[in-house]
Amino acid sequence: MARRIATAAAYGGGGISVLGGAAAGLIFTEMRYARRRLGRAAAGEPPLTDGVYGTAFAACAGPPWRLAMLGDSTAAGLGVRRAGQTPGALLASGLAAVSERPVELHSVALPGAVSADLERQVSLLLTEPGRAPVPDVSVIIIGANDITGHVPPARSVKYLAEAVARLRTAGCQVVVGTCPDLGSVEPVGQPLRWVARRLCRQLAAAQTIAVVELGGRTVSLGALLGPEFAANPRELFGPDRYHPSAEGYQTAAMAILPTLCAAVGAWPAEERDEAARRERLLPVADAAARAVTEGGTEVSAADSPVTDAGAGRRALGAMLHRRRRRPLPAAEDAPPQEPARDTSPTCG
Repeated sequence: MARRIATAAAYGGGGISVLGGAAAGLIFTEMRYARRRLGRAAAGEPPLTDGVYGTAFAACAGPPWRLAMLGDSTAAGLGVRRAGQTPGALLASGLAAVSERPVELHSVALPGAVSADLERQVSLLLTEPGRAPVPDVSVIIIGANDITGHVPPARSVKYLAEAVARLRTAGCQVVVGTCPDLGSVEPVGQPLRWVARRLCRQLAAAQTIAVVELGGRTVSLGALLGPEFAANPRELFGPDRYHPSAEGYQTAAMAILPTLCAAVGAWPAEERDEAARRERLLPVADAAARAVTEGGTEVSAADSPVTDAGAGRRALGAMLHRRRRRPLPAAEDAPPQEPARDTSPTCG
C-alpha cells in the first residue's frame, strides 16, 4: 500500500483508502467529533525559538550550522511554554553539543499545517528577501493534520516530495520525522483509533519511500511515540491531551538527533561504527515497511541497488539504521540572535 501511495504521488493517481463504504460513515463521524475536541484543546501559540544555540562553542573553528524546522504544530513545539522545551531548540542544542559548533535555528513550522503548506515554508527559507544562506540541514515533521483532514495520502506525499526535492536541489540535507501515531491520542476512540493507526503507518511508510528516493533521510516517530505515549499519557502528552509534553518532545528529539548529526557528518566516529554493525540493506519499500513498526529507526539511501523480490527487478537500496539515543543537553530558553564570543571552552 505504501508503494502504491508513493507511486501515485510521483506519477499521479486518485486517493487510496482502506475504508469500505459501510464503515466510512461511522469513521468520519468519529473523526469530525475528535477534530472538534482537538481543535478546542490545541489553542495557543508555540514559543519563539529562532536564534543561536551552543554559543559556548563560538570560539571553535567553523561557522554556526544552519538548522531549519518545517512542518506542523509538533515541529513548532505547540503545547510547551519555554523555547528550550521545543524539538527545534532541543535538536539545535544537541547538534551544537555533539559537533562543538554553534547552531543557528530558524523555524517556519506552523500549527495546523498540512503537507501542502510545505511549499510556502520552503519558499520562506529559500527565496524570502534578506534570508540567510540556505540551511545546512532541515528537519520536517508533517502528516498528522493530513490524516485528520482527510487529505488523500498520495497528495500528502506529493507535496512532501516536492518540498524535499527543492531543499535537496538547493544543497540542503533533509531529515523527515514521519507521520506520528494518532491512534495513541486519548480523545480518539475505537474504531477510529485502529483506523487512525493504520492510516498513519501507511502514510509514514509512503513518506519514507518518497524521501529516501530523493536523497533524504527519515526517522520513524509513530511506532516510537505511539506505545510510549499510550503507556505514559500523563507524562508524555501535554495539557491538551493531544500535543506532546516537554518530556514527549524530548523523546522525539532524542530519536531524531543521531540522524540529524549523521546528515551533516557530525556523529562521533565510535558511534558511527556501532551503528554500522546494526544496519540492514533492504529494498526501499521493505525498509519503509520495517521502519514504521520499529520506532526511532532511520532509513537512508544505500550506495547500490538491491533486488526487490516484490517488484521483480533491481530497485533502490535503503539502509535501515538503529542508532543509539543519547541524553540531550539542556536547551537555552532565550537564545541570543548572534553568537557570543566566548573563548573559555576547550574545543575538541
